[in-house]
Formats: sequence, structure tokens, C-alpha cells
Amino acid sequence: MRKEYDFSKSVKNPYAKQLKKQITIRIDEKTIEYFRELAEKTGMPYQSLMNSYLTDCARRHVEPQLQWS
Repeated sequence: MRKEYDFSKSVKNPYAKQLKKQITIRIDEKTIEYFRELAEKTGMPYQSLMNSYLTDCARRHVEPQLQWS
């Protein structure tokens, strides 16, 4: 390793905005189980499936249909 490195000509990561951010979220067990079962069928990790679904909803500007009892 060098003692010093020259970063004066460095370039920002063009993909930095595409990185995912880790958050904490509370999700019902039944919802997690649904995505885990779907993950087994598709061969895709359940977290990626959930992210894909939420991304699709955001792109289509889907608003939840909530009914409080």
C-alpha cells in the first residue's frame, strides 16, 4: 500500500444514485410468507421481489385502497 493516494482526478460513481438504501420496516408475517413462497417459485430473493413490487407501484403512481374498520 502507498502512504498517500492522489484523488484529485477521481470521478464520482455514476451509479451511486441507483444504490439501494437499507431501512427498517415492519411487515406482517403473512405478507413476508407470501413473498417467500413467490421467491421459491421464481428463484428470486424475497427482498428483491418486494423491492420490485414497490418500485412498480411507485412508477405507476399506485395509491393504496385502505379501509379502516
